[in-house]
Amino acid sequence: MPLSLAELEKQVIELPLPERAKLIAALIASLDSADEGDVEAAWEKEVKERSAAYHAGKVKAVPGPEALARARRKLR
Repeated sequence: MPLSLAELEKQVIELPLPERAKLIAALIASLDSADEGDVEAAWEKEVKERSAAYHAGKVKAVPGPEALARARRKLR
């Protein structure tokens, strides 16, 4: 019986950092079936929208370490 996503995640988190990094790279590579042009265009649009929102005062910048800490808390 295959592992559930929660079980798999628990096991992956317990891997040493270098092994997790290799797994991440493999998973990202497995997503490369998406058209690179579409991905690049989507990122360019996202960057432009975020930049415009920042310059319009709709969002404020967060220091890098704080942003990473927030992301880590959400992943737990």
